Formats: sequence, structure tokens, C-alpha cells
Amino acid sequence: MSIRPLVIIPDSRLRLVSDPVVRVDAKVRALVEDMFETMYEAPGIGLAAIQVGVPERVVTIDVGPREGEDEDGEEEGERKKNPIALINPEIIAASDELSVYSEGCLSIPEYYAEVERPARVRVRYMDLSGETREIDAEGLLATCVQHEIDHLNGVLFIDHISKLKRDRVVKKFTKIAREKERDGA
Repeated sequence: MSIRPLVIIPDSRLRLVSDPVVRVDAKVRALVEDMFETMYEAPGIGLAAIQVGVPERVVTIDVGPREGEDEDGEEEGERKKNPIALINPEIIAASDELSVYSEGCLSIPEYYAEVERPARVRVRYMDLSGETREIDAEGLLATCVQHEIDHLNGVLFIDHISKLKRDRVVKKFTKIAREKERDGA
């Protein structure tokens, strides 16, 4: 297992549509292990393979509660791990009811915005054994699953906010990327 470097906007790879995984093999399982390690180290609650530069339809998620956390998510502690790996995930049903969460993204560091999405979704995916499964997700899990599946389709959470806010974010990160390039970082 190894921690992989994260792809940060404005990197054009984040706009790629990821390829389906043909079969779950040792290479895919190793990718998933690396993705979990990278996600936990960041720290984050979800990661799409494209965020580590691999254009395949693989997602890792862990929205498990933290030790000592109350119902409102107050008090941070050690996370109780509840890892989920989704291969070739697809949303097959979504509720009409919507919910709003403040979303962030490991590929857009330290930027958060309110995003409205369906409150509940049903997702079909393959597990690490190659078996087809379905899960019903609501709350934070539903938001996270939708956010990560968006990544597989070249969509970022900032695409769900106003054009003005999105343009400001992209401009800021483009400037940072240019400065790093100029400084040889």
C-alpha cells in the first residue's frame, strides 16, 4: 500500500470521463488499497480513482462516525473505519426530496460550498470480489456517493454552484498552479 499524490484543479484530468473496470483483479484491489490509504491520510471521506490520476470507475468511501461523536457530528476523535469500495458505480434511483450539505473535495483543498443533491439514492456497483451489489444511501453517504460518481464523469462539486463562485475558485487554483510551476515546485 502507498499514498498516491492527489490531482488538484485546474488539472485537466479531473474533467475526464473514467473508463469502466472490465474485471476486478489484483491490480484493481491494489488501487483500492492505495486509495483508502491516500483518503485516510488526506484526511477525506471519499476518493475517486481519477483523483489519484487513474481514469477508472473506482471509488472509495468511509463516512463512519468518529469516536465520541454525537448525533450532530460534534467532537472529533479517531474515526471508526467503515470502508466501502465501489467499482463501476451507477445511480439507479434517486429521491425527489433534496438535501443540502457543505461539500469539500481533496482535489480542491480548503474550499467548501453548499450543494443540493437528492437526499437518497440507490447505487449498483461491483465489490472487490467482482459481485454486483446495490446499496441504498441517505444523508452524508448519499451526498458522498453522488460527489464521487460525479468525479467519474468529469464533474466537480463546484459545477453545482453559481458560475461566479466557480470561476473565482478556478481562477484562484489556476494562479496557485502557475506560481508553483514558476517556482519549480
